[in-house]
Amino acid sequence: MPDRDIEIELRLLIEAIYLKYSYDFRDYSGASLKRRVLHALTQFDCKTISALQERVIHEPQAFMQLLQYLTIPVSEMFRDPSYFLALRQQVIPVLRTYPSLKIWIAGCSTGEEVYSMAILLKEEGLLDRSILYATDINPHSLEKARQGIFSLDNIRGYTENYQKAGGRQSLSDYYIAAYDGALFDKALRERMTFADHSLATDSVFAETHLISCRNVLIYFNKKLQNRAFGLFHESLCHRGFLGLGSKESLDFSNYAQRFEAVQRQERIFRKL
Repeated sequence: MPDRDIEIELRLLIEAIYLKYSYDFRDYSGASLKRRVLHALTQFDCKTISALQERVIHEPQAFMQLLQYLTIPVSEMFRDPSYFLALRQQVIPVLRTYPSLKIWIAGCSTGEEVYSMAILLKEEGLLDRSILYATDINPHSLEKARQGIFSLDNIRGYTENYQKAGGRQSLSDYYIAAYDGALFDKALRERMTFADHSLATDSVFAETHLISCRNVLIYFNKKLQNRAFGLFHESLCHRGFLGLGSKESLDFSNYAQRFEAVQRQERIFRKL
């Protein structure tokens, strides 16, 4: 099929998803969406994007299946350990000065990052006065995050990350082996609030002291990145902190002058 026909069909599919289900992928990176949708065609046994669109419109379950391809629910605990080490060393001392804390993990996927953050806060004596908002547009990912069960096959790698991130105990102190996986401590989950939230369509829901949104914005075009930065700026309290992924930056955005770098290499910024 000619590339132009693919582009037309892809645009029609994304518009149909928005009109039917109110999920807005219209300002996501075109190349990334195209790659994911073309990969999904073989899984759905569809020869064209138009055929996939017909199924998605008439079969809600087909859309939920496609959503798994569109949102890439991939993560790991203490991913980029140096980021969490920088939070521990440079951000936590400031957060400690607040009587209560609200932290937003935007695009939390299956929950690995929010549990990592909760463990860090517990070790720094801040978890009991914190609320962690964990949001994502994928309900299946959110449900997995709520359960707090991660594959035992991945725990070894998570443990190495935890140690490099300045972990003060053993990661095994925070989970028990159950259900063929690692079930994380209920006390961690009690400080978490999980919610469906789209950076493309939803508004700010709380004032926060720290927002961590990592490896999400790389899938947005510039317009949608600016919208997300606007939400983060509005949500953060005076001098609040923003953490981004290793390939993401505020540079050249509409909000570049409204934040200062705390740790540029680790993509940690502070609201001016």
